[in-house]
Amino acid sequence: MEVGLKPVRWVGSSLDDLRSFPPEVGKEIGNPLYAARKGYSDPAAKALKGFGGASVLEIRAPFDGDAWRTVYTVRMKGIVYALRAFQKKSKSGVATPKKEIDLIHRRLAMAESDFKNGEARNENPQKNL
Repeated sequence: MEVGLKPVRWVGSSLDDLRSFPPEVGKEIGNPLYAARKGYSDPAAKALKGFGGASVLEIRAPFDGDAWRTVYTVRMKGIVYALRAFQKKSKSGVATPKKEIDLIHRRLAMAESDFKNGEARNENPQKNL
């Protein structure tokens, strides 16, 4: 791993979901995630409403008429948790669907527990959660 690069913990199916995206979308999402790993913010990453501040971020990547999203958190020091990657299917506005928000809340709780219990520091931090 590159020096100064924070590891990513992929929560649930987030890595598999991201890998199922079209390659063009993966590249568009990869750059902001890389910036987060370096400790920077990328203009493509916006705070996700309902999570109290700018520690849970969403990357929106439009492609071929579809909306692709990846949500991650930098809330825990020294590690990036990728919480959810999905294709937004709702055609009613840009808001993230409630079922996705609920899943993100559950996965954020899993990430916080993982971090609190030291799992990410005691085992391979790149391991999926």
